[in-house]
Amino acid sequence: MEELLRTNDITLIPLARTILEDEGIPTFELDVNMSVLEGSIGILPRRLMVRSADLDDAKRILRMNGVRFED
Repeated sequence: MEELLRTNDITLIPLARTILEDEGIPTFELDVNMSVLEGSIGILPRRLMVRSADLDDAKRILRMNGVRFED
């Protein structure tokens, strides 16, 4: 799996997951429990992972849908 994005924005990962899964690209979110343990104050970023083979398509799809993230 490859890291697609890392963010403290609590709205970005659910948006990206919905868009990608609607396009048939499975995703996996990392660091969810760490974020909850730190009290959900946004210090620890969450990561969204995709299969290596899907990484380029996932980036393209998110850009086409106006999702901004650091590449």
